[in-house]
Order: sequence, then structure tokens, then C-alpha cells
Amino acid sequence: MVANFRRSLSFPNHSSKPRKPHHVRSTSLPCRSHPLISLLKDHNTLLKSWRSKPDTRTSAWLCDGLTRLKTIQDYLDDLLHLPQTHDSLRHHSDSIENLLEAFLRFIDVYGIFQTLVLALKQELSAAQVAIRRKDYSKLDCYLKAINKFGKEMSKLVSTVRSIGNSYAWVPDCDAQLAEAIGDVNELTVLVSVALFNGISSAFLSRKSTWMGMRLLNKRKRVKVEEGIEEFQLVGIESLLLGLRKKRHGGEEEEVKMVLKRMHGLEDCIVGIEVCSERVFRSLINTRVSLLNVLTK
Repeated sequence: MVANFRRSLSFPNHSSKPRKPHHVRSTSLPCRSHPLISLLKDHNTLLKSWRSKPDTRTSAWLCDGLTRLKTIQDYLDDLLHLPQTHDSLRHHSDSIENLLEAFLRFIDVYGIFQTLVLALKQELSAAQVAIRRKDYSKLDCYLKAINKFGKEMSKLVSTVRSIGNSYAWVPDCDAQLAEAIGDVNELTVLVSVALFNGISSAFLSRKSTWMGMRLLNKRKRVKVEEGIEEFQLVGIESLLLGLRKKRHGGEEEEVKMVLKRMHGLEDCIVGIEVCSERVFRSLINTRVSLLNVLTK
């Protein structure tokens, strides 16, 4: 009787039919009630709205997107550590293997990007030294190198888009969990395209032919919408203009302006490099967690 009295104090609405076991079981369902699902979905929604936020796309805006992408990857990683998530996903090995392949390709792309950015920083440093020494003969190599860099970045855009098209997440498990994971995959593509496309558009040279001008006018709107502002300010055309003035006896102030812009570009690249490396590491962690779901 004492035990019953104490239970009635703890549970004033207690009925003759015990409900406690049912209540405990319902709170253990991660795909419906675990706070990580809600947090992940909330941050997915925020990142979806990020794409259309700015009137102009800056390196700060890009770093914000990469930071948000890292956040949703971290939440997904945490979610994949839950035993309940394992229970929900372990019977869908085909879908998990599909997603593992997608994450592997994302990791490869970001690894290539890190290598390209390192090479770009080296080229920028060498170009600034050449400008200070007025050794303009070395700048042709620099211009060729960054044009090649732009082409390689364009390839990354195509690769990322193909990942989004080839590895859709459509498992038969809990609908909310499936939706959250699918959104993470989609948003990884979205932010990555904004990153690679925004940078590559500033480094692809255009020939000054009639056909080239037609293409320039046709792509002007796309370039403005997708290009990163700081990269546009130090684009091929702007740099060439400054260097040509120097070759024809331009004032020293023009050299200072070009160097200042290149130094600013270098700072932007470093910031983007740091944020993209964090995304790279988060992608690796998430893929490891997916492997654990498949193997345990």
C-alpha cells in the first residue's frame, strides 16, 4: 500500500492501467521525437533560405554558407551515432551504400579544391613578387595558371551536380529521417556549386572577339548572379588593364592598386579555404558514421 501511495503522489493522473512502459518507448523513437531531428531540419531550412539572401555575393556570404553546411553535417553525424537511428537504417543497406558513394565523391571534390586553392595562393604570391620587381615577363605564366585554375573549378561544378543527380536518398525508413538526410545531400550540392561556380567565373579568360563579346553579353547576368564580388574586382580583365598600363609607363599608383586588390583577394581565399576545410573534415566524419551504421 505504501508503494501505491507513493506512485499516486508522483503520478496524480495514474489510472488502473499502467502507461509508463508505453511512454518510455515513445520517447525513444529518434526519427519522430528526438531533438536532433528537429534541430537538423531547422538548420536545413535556414541553409535553404541562405541561397537567396544577398543582393551581392561576397566571400563573407560564401563562408557563412560553408559554416552552415558544416553545422548540418555535424548534426547529421550526431544523429547517426544514435542506436535508434541504427535500428531504423540498418535494413536499408542499398540506400546507405548509395549515400556512402555520394559522400566519398563529395570528399574527393573538396580534397581537389584544397589542392587547387593551395596552388592558387602560390601563384598569387609569385605574381605579387613579380609586380613589385616589375618583372612583367613572369605574369604571362600567372595568367595562364589562373585560367587553368578556373577551368578546373568549372569541372568541380559539373562533378558536384552529377553527385546530386546520381545519388538521391529515397529509403523506405522513417519519413522524417529520410527527408532530413535527403535535404543534407541536396544542400551539400547547393553550397558546393555556389562555392566552385562563384570562384571559377572570375578566373576564366574571354577572348576579345566578336563572338566572345556576344558570349559576354549573354552571360553577363549569370556572372553577376553567381560570381563572388571580391573575385570579380580582381578578375582577369582588371588585372590585365593594370599590367598593360605598367608596360606602357603607367604611374606607380596603378601598381599599388593592383597589389592591394591581389592582397585582398588572397585574404578572401584564405578565409574560404579555412571554412571549406572544416566542411571537408565534417564530410569525412559523417561518412565514417554511415559506415558504422552499415557494419555494426
